[in-house]
Amino acid sequence: MKIELLKLDKKQKKLSFILKNANAAFANAIRRSAIEEVPVMAIEDIEFRNNSSVLYDEIIAHRIGLIPLTTDLKSYNLPDKCKCDGKGCAQCQLKLILKARGQGTVYSSEIKSTDPKVKPVYSKIPIVKLLKGQKLEFEATAVLGRGKEHAKWCPGLVYYKLMPIIEIKKQCKNPEAVVKQCPQNIFVIKDNDLAVNKDNLLKCHLCNACVDVCDPKGAIEVGKDDTQFIFYVESWGQLKCKEIIEEALKIIKDNSNEFIREIKKKARPQKESKKKK
Repeated sequence: MKIELLKLDKKQKKLSFILKNANAAFANAIRRSAIEEVPVMAIEDIEFRNNSSVLYDEIIAHRIGLIPLTTDLKSYNLPDKCKCDGKGCAQCQLKLILKARGQGTVYSSEIKSTDPKVKPVYSKIPIVKLLKGQKLEFEATAVLGRGKEHAKWCPGLVYYKLMPIIEIKKQCKNPEAVVKQCPQNIFVIKDNDLAVNKDNLLKCHLCNACVDVCDPKGAIEVGKDDTQFIFYVESWGQLKCKEIIEEALKIIKDNSNEFIREIKKKARPQKESKKKK
């Protein structure tokens, strides 16, 4: 198994890489682990002290819950894995406070956290618009959670596609039409002959538009490599793209080790009973 980095854009919070010598089961395990199992911080409970805005408490609470928060996985535990058994302590939750008064829009930047490492990722997310004399005050509790429990705990998007393989068996009689038909600009014309633009090859999504328009039929073959997967990771900002994949792989490893331990536990009594017989 091998990984080849394609592109890392820290500003756009995007990462792409090629997973080689793998299979679909492992690739999908990475994807599901990343979006469903990797924990991130999000607001779970809100206690409103004052809300004289035009929006109900429930609407504002829903908006606040979806605000992505920067996450420090080293400092906090999941509630079900904390020593307090989920009752709530400094190791599994933190408080956030907002006090806004007067006319204007209340933004996410006005939410103050008791931990400087955990705060709204984006400062200009609008929460509610207050009119003159209106107020909004609340105290919120943020905890770690998983994407499989609620979308607010999802760290981002993770998806993949198979490595495309394009072969030009014969020269097309209408190369201009093939170039024009391809939506990803995979083909170019060199010396009046059709050729593959290697810089754009990975953009191919196997639509077979080139195969349909090429004359004669069968001159172009489009296939896929079942052992290579092009991964795309887009973070919402709670964690870096690299952290999402690293944590996803760690979770797969831990779950696999736990599975092996459970298998060994189940197998021991059977061996002992055979010896007694």
